[in-house]
Amino acid sequence: MLKTFREGQLVSVATDGAALDGVVAHVAGLVKVEVAVMQPDGDPVFRAVHPKALTPRDEPGPDDDTMRRLIHRAAAPGGHAGAGGTSGRGRQAHTRTAAHRTTDR
Repeated sequence: MLKTFREGQLVSVATDGAALDGVVAHVAGLVKVEVAVMQPDGDPVFRAVHPKALTPRDEPGPDDDTMRRLIHRAAAPGGHAGAGGTSGRGRQAHTRTAAHRTTDR
């Protein structure tokens, strides 16, 4: 069964020891999901995990707001990011206007 996740969804991340609470930051593809989780020292970090390691959760956890703030701080300024990390401004190679065209001399 194919699991689908959406950004901002509450999930549990299966690790070697126990399950960690997390918030989906970005769905990079069918085999990679970026999730914000809390480290043991109390700082939130991003982890790229396989969707099979995730299970949805319904109950909010105590660190969900902290993880959401991390996701918000890491978001690109100025709206949606375009292809290649640009901010939707078109191709970088065409930034100058055309030069003046002279007539026959």
